Parts: sequence; C-alpha cells; structure tokens
Amino acid sequence: MCGIVVQKINLLDKDAVKEVRDFLQTFQLLLDDNVDYTIVVRQNEEIKATCSKAKNVFKCFAVSEDLRGTGVAAILMGAVSDRLFEEGIYHSFIFTKVANIDIFTSLGYELIYKIENVALLESGIYDIVKYLEQLKEKYNIDTVTKKSAIVMNCNPFTLGHKYLIEEAASQSEEVLVFIVEENKSSFPFIDRYNMVKEGVSHLHNVKVINGGEYIISEATFPTYFLRKKDEILKAYTTLDASIFGKYFCKTLNITKRYIGEEPYCQVTNAYNDALKDILPTFGVEVVEVKRKAFMDDIISASKVRKLIVEGKISDIQQLVPNSTWEFLNTVIGKEIMGRIKVSDSPH
Repeated sequence: MCGIVVQKINLLDKDAVKEVRDFLQTFQLLLDDNVDYTIVVRQNEEIKATCSKAKNVFKCFAVSEDLRGTGVAAILMGAVSDRLFEEGIYHSFIFTKVANIDIFTSLGYELIYKIENVALLESGIYDIVKYLEQLKEKYNIDTVTKKSAIVMNCNPFTLGHKYLIEEAASQSEEVLVFIVEENKSSFPFIDRYNMVKEGVSHLHNVKVINGGEYIISEATFPTYFLRKKDEILKAYTTLDASIFGKYFCKTLNITKRYIGEEPYCQVTNAYNDALKDILPTFGVEVVEVKRKAFMDDIISASKVRKLIVEGKISDIQQLVPNSTWEFLNTVIGKEIMGRIKVSDSPH
C-alpha cells in the first residue's frame, strides 16, 4: 500500500471536516454531529478511508473500493481502538451496514442484532449476555417469576410516569423499570434514577434499574448513514425493540412491556408502534395505558419543563410526585432548572 498515511482530523477545522463529509457522501453516508474523534487514511494525499467514534460507538466507516481487502479496515479500527484505550474504555460498539458485518467479525466483533439495512456489533471485556447476567446479580432478579417491563427517561419524573408504573404493578407479579442511562436530557441520569426510585418505593414488586448501553442509547441510533427521517426512525425503533425482545425478555423472563399512550411525540409514537409489531414475535405482550391527565390535559415531562422555562414553578407541584418536587427545590435541582430550554429532549 504505497503512499498510505493515517491522519487524525481536527474536528474544529471546518475545511478538514468538509473533506471527510464529502468523502462519506460518495458512499451515501453522513458524518454525525456528535463524533468526538475521526481518522482518515490517505493515499497520495487523497482520503481513501475513514472511521469516527462517539464515545465508545464506532461509526461513519467507509473504505474506497480500490483499498478493500488490503487491511485498511484493520488499520482504521486499530487506530480508533487505541484512542479508546487512551480514554480508559475497553468495550465498544460498531453500527454499520449489513454488508460490512463480515469485515468487523473478522476483526473480533460479535453481532448483537441485524435488521434489513443495519447491524449492531460489539467487542470488549464484556458482551450483552455477560451484561445481563451481571444485571440479574446486581438487582437480585430471579428468572422464575414472570415480569413486566417499562422503559422510561423521566426528564423529570412526573405523576404520569408514576401512574404507568402503578398500573403495571397492580397487574403484574413483578415490574422492572429501566431508566434510560444516556445523558442527553435536562436532568442527569443519577437524578432521574433517584427521583423514580424514591417515587415508587411504596411499590414492593417494582425494581428500578439502570438502562445501560443496550436500551435507547448512543449505540442504537443509526443517524449517520440513513438519510430519510422515516428510515432513521424505523431503524432505531426496530433495532432497539428487537434487542430488548431477544435478549432482555428472554433472559429476565419478561412477558409484558407497558407503554404510555402517545398522542403528541412522533418519535415515541413510532417507537410504540415498533414495540407492538416486534415484541409479540418474541412472545411478549405490549400493554398500552391511557395517559394520566390533569385538568383535561395529559401530564408530560415536556409540559413540566415548559412550566420551568416560563417560571411557573408552583404549577409544577400538581404534576409531579413528592420525590420530584423535593428534588426541584434542592440547590442542584434549581441549578438544573435554570439551564432548561423548551426544546430539550422529551419524556
């Protein structure tokens, strides 16, 4: 491979980033805005291959036709893996086209799941099977009792969320509530988790669990190579629902998943539709619960955040459990409220 040079791209250099974007464009791929590290392989100063990462997710991978089969993929992955090791990260994902599966399995990656146009693989010191075994041990989850599950973001935790959990608890032997761990919300994960855990402490058949990397996370959102919004949404919802059904439900004996009716948010509505389509194929019933309302308006986290932005703090007390109200009145809670924008992520 004469003239091959590996180069790190300065993501603050608009011209350099544009060059990478233009190269990816020839493969009908996009460079995600959230990448934090990008390298390219040049031959005679021309970009011939590239790979990026966002935290521990490898993405935006492309190799020119004339360099395929030459070991360039291994060079790219090795260089980005070295960066992860420097950051103290020893587990990674790769989200890629199905056509690239063989490339990455040959480099030690294991397939988690694939759908029509995308695949999610992983490599490192643990995998999804080991993760779930550790989850069972950490939260003392038995595999005999039939369980119901709920996945929530709770940004922040509202009486609507609490109502859904209580409904599930009244109809189930045990309920596992997974709180989305990805920190892309106004309220940090640890605060969302604690609001929920304290808010449902009276429900003795409910366990509140860290959502981890395999549920609604950076690893399961393939925005970088699917252009159309409907394709992006379909890939994300289908993959996430399938991983939950194949691994979480099977391992933890989850037979029902509870969801809240969603009249407003397109993303959540599409996700709910995917769950209804996919989970029954894994023997899991999807139970949709009508949203709790207050004064003829459904209770939502986005409504609470809107009231925060408008400075109507006292109105919030009617929409949230005591655990949330008490947190909002702490120093940390007030600091978070001061940074909230209406456009911040939903739910």
